Amino acid sequence: MATKRDYYEVLGVEKSASKEDIKKAYRKLAIKYHPDRNAGNPEAEEKFKEATEAYEVLGDDKKRQAYDQFGFAGVEGNMGAGGAHDYSNVFHDFQDIFGGDFSIFDTFFGGGGTRSGRGYGGQYRGADLRYNLDISFKDAVYGTKVEISYNRNVSCTECGGTGASAGSGRKRCPTCGGTGQVRRSSGFFSLASTCSTCHGEGSIIEKPCSHCGGSGTNRKVQKIKVTIPPGIEPDKQISIPGQGDSGPSGGIPGDLYVFVNVRPHEYFERSGNDLYCMVPINVAQAALGCSINVDTLDEKKVKLKIPAGIQNGKLLRLKGEGVPYLHNPNKKGDLYIKIQIVTPERLSSKAKALMEELSQQLGENENPKPVRLSTL
Repeated sequence: MATKRDYYEVLGVEKSASKEDIKKAYRKLAIKYHPDRNAGNPEAEEKFKEATEAYEVLGDDKKRQAYDQFGFAGVEGNMGAGGAHDYSNVFHDFQDIFGGDFSIFDTFFGGGGTRSGRGYGGQYRGADLRYNLDISFKDAVYGTKVEISYNRNVSCTECGGTGASAGSGRKRCPTCGGTGQVRRSSGFFSLASTCSTCHGEGSIIEKPCSHCGGSGTNRKVQKIKVTIPPGIEPDKQISIPGQGDSGPSGGIPGDLYVFVNVRPHEYFERSGNDLYCMVPINVAQAALGCSINVDTLDEKKVKLKIPAGIQNGKLLRLKGEGVPYLHNPNKKGDLYIKIQIVTPERLSSKAKALMEELSQQLGENENPKPVRLSTL
């Protein structure tokens, strides 16, 4: 005969654990090892029973006190006829233990939660579909329309989506009586599982449609145009109602979700509704100041004034040349130009002579002081 494990060890909690901690530990184990989730796994079933027995004792203040003081001998008096534990404490605590997730536990144990099956006379909703769409950086900023092509299940035209041949229909499943589930008893639980005859639908087709095989749907290639709004951000999704799979047996279709991936631009980067790029200028332009023509994302040139004495890495702003706001396309962010001062790698003899003269005029600092990186 196997040796019983300490109840605290079974639930994985310390002896000082609060009642709430004990409930949480039992909840986790009960969901993990429930027989409906581990069909044909005797080890999981034993762990489920072991955890329930442990909680039946530790979840009751008086029983826990007796167990803490006398061990298993202290709770033997609570055994019923034939050595079975009284699980009424566990049963009445279910809703308290599982709180907002009680409907999930109902499904496992045959309670009043939503059935996984369709049920006689009901309908399944079709599956939602996902489409991954790559677009250019510029199309994401200014918006575009893209035609996409994908496979989806559509309602069968031969049977109108019912799955049944002409002149026939569906009838109540004789195995589950139209509920889509069959029940069996396991101790104090009433366990519900999907009916194997109707696969949870609650009804069966007398004569399946030859065109769709009784599913009520056929596979087809769908082409639609997707509107990408100006200013859409990378990794956003666009929902298109009713363009997913049609539901089996005439059920309503699911939705299509288009996930937008934006390809990087050669020059521009984006932060929110602002754009950033780097523009190189030479040492003379930086020292004396100048005006340059900057290419914007929409391929126009905008004049930008460079102030004299500008330092490397300085940001200059072009107002209103950024990304349109998603819900207000008439409003745009800004374009920020980062100045890069380029030092010539080769000099002509004349340029070299001029630079030497400039160096003499400016003076050479042979003992420059270090600068903190955070200030660069």
